[in-house]
Parts: sequence; C-alpha cells; structure tokens
Amino acid sequence: MTIPDYRWGREGSLLSRVGTSVASTRPGSWTIRKLMPLDRRLLLRTRGRRTLLGPIGAPTLVLETIGRKSGEPRLSPLLFARDGDSVIVVGSNFGQEHHPAWTGNLLAHPRAQVIAGGAEIPVVAELLTGAEAEAGWQKMVDLTSVYATYKTRTDREIRVFRLTPTS
Repeated sequence: MTIPDYRWGREGSLLSRVGTSVASTRPGSWTIRKLMPLDRRLLLRTRGRRTLLGPIGAPTLVLETIGRKSGEPRLSPLLFARDGDSVIVVGSNFGQEHHPAWTGNLLAHPRAQVIAGGAEIPVVAELLTGAEAEAGWQKMVDLTSVYATYKTRTDREIRVFRLTPTS
C-alpha cells in the first residue's frame, strides 16, 4: 500500500510561490497556525483532498496519532515529501522553540494513520537521525524552501520522521 501523492494545484505556480513567500514570514506562519483547526476540518471532510492553503501544489496529509498523555486520537495536517513507498514529515512547528505535540505522540506510539488523497493508510513512524535525518530534511526543503527559513528560527533539533505504510 502506498500513500497517495495527491496534490491540489501545481507545484511552482504563482499561488505556490506567493504562498511560500507569505509562509516564510513570522506573520504568515502565525496566520497559518491559527487557521490549522479549520484546515484540519476541511482536510477531514474532503479525505485529504482539499486544504485552506489552497491549490499550492504541495502534497498534504492528515496524520492521526494517539495522544501520549490523553490516549485520544489527535489529527495534524502536514506537508510531506516522498521517500520511496514511505513519506517524510518534519516537526518544524513553523520554527517555534518547542516540538509540535504530534512528534511526541509518534515517539510514544509509532503506529499511526495517514489520510491522504481519499485513502486511509496505517503507518509506522521512525524517527530519523544523522545522515538519514539530514536527507529527509533536505527532501522537505526541496519541496518548499519555507522549511529552510523555519530552521533558522529555532535552536532545537527539528524531528524528522519516515512514515511507512503497514499492511
């Protein structure tokens, strides 16, 4: 089973370039963070086919983790980069000083689910380290340069995960 590489819009389009420029600014990052709850609802309603970010041409998924403290399902919209049959996701948290909660959830419970392109796929998460983490990070920067900006905003080591579909 493969995670669909569903994209709404075209990579490199004017909208994509403008979106990247806006997301690279602190006010743009703040705005996107504030829209996340609404974006999560839209992504769920469309089963991972539409996002408030508009047709920016970036592959998007919803990651369903189990809360490490609550034990309840938690949903996080994320961009991803292809890595063979797996995908790479990063806990950039827009360059904030703390890790996003979903990364701690994956560390505690690496079995999760991805909703993308109309499909629901069970996955297992692997925290990447060393050269693998750097290679995964570079895949995300290649996807959208905004990740390079996020890395300059924080001193923490940004967590990089590989999500591999399970049967």
